[in-house]
Amino acid sequence: MTDGEGVSATMTMTATGRKRWPLVLLGAAAVLLVPWTVVLALTLPGSTEVDNWPLAWIGLDVLMATGCAATALLGLRGDPRSRLTASATASVAVLDAWFDITTAGTGAPLAEALLCAVAEGALAGACVRLAVGKGRRTARR
Repeated sequence: MTDGEGVSATMTMTATGRKRWPLVLLGAAAVLLVPWTVVLALTLPGSTEVDNWPLAWIGLDVLMATGCAATALLGLRGDPRSRLTASATASVAVLDAWFDITTAGTGAPLAEALLCAVAEGALAGACVRLAVGKGRRTARR
């Protein structure tokens, strides 16, 4: 092995190390979130009054609509960043469904929330397919 090969191997290991630290931080966050979740489960009240409740729900739906629009526009242009917006939009749709169901009352409100969750689940599924699929093939001739 020449000095040039050793430098190249060292640079590759350093680059790999730099690329790995966000993953290590994510792993640490996952571990730390376990006890935090237990603390929340033991200390949060069963119900609460929330200020700006309509704004919170409207904001979530605006975020979901913006994600759909951005994904559509980027996707139609063949921009690979549409995978990122599709992924984010899928997450927002799942969150919206979760909060719809868990904050709904019994009876008709819960039935409505479940119907909305089905639609949001379909949206999330379509977004995941766009995010992880092979993408649109373009002819290059």
